[in-house]
Amino acid sequence: MVPVDNAGHHWGIGLNEPFVEVVSEADLQRRVAQLGGEIADDYRETVPVVIGVLKGSLPFLADLSRAMDSTIQIDFLSLTRFGEEGRVSIAMDVSVPLRGRDVLIVEDIVDTGLTLAALRRMLETRDPNSIRTVALLDKAPRRIVDVDLEYRGFEVGDEFLLGYGLDWAGLYRNLRSLWAVMDLAALAENPEEFSAKVHRGPASIPGQ
Repeated sequence: MVPVDNAGHHWGIGLNEPFVEVVSEADLQRRVAQLGGEIADDYRETVPVVIGVLKGSLPFLADLSRAMDSTIQIDFLSLTRFGEEGRVSIAMDVSVPLRGRDVLIVEDIVDTGLTLAALRRMLETRDPNSIRTVALLDKAPRRIVDVDLEYRGFEVGDEFLLGYGLDWAGLYRNLRSLWAVMDLAALAENPEEFSAKVHRGPASIPGQ
């Protein structure tokens, strides 16, 4: 995997390592600041509803919103999939009406596009003035359906990613940088190794 931002910046990775930091904290913050400025300029004449899709978008949304020097309204929703077809429904809804509002969906990662396409269709039934999406990560090679993605931080490949909102078994969302897991079996068998590499403390979840 070689992450690429919209400016064409590349990060090489060591394929022989089981866990590799692919985007540093500094590079994440630099790119998020660029996105925040661009989005703020685009919404300068309105007050958008910025909707974070839980749980993965939370760190990204927090930093992105602080990088936007404009007035915004922040809300959240969460989604659930069910059935063999992976149908999407809203498990926790936003708390504000969207009719006539400019809506910005904030995602941590977009891969197949199926979930985002379903979410945009559901929100469109509420008659917003506009809907746009910003995703920190775009797994474009996995795209199954075409879906509008107006803003993106980095284009990535197909490796399993951790940190800055992305998790494994509910862990590691709080990492300040982005890591690729080159050997997922190694992580499952010995999460302590990864935990020791990125921070101090136990890697197991009590009760599991």
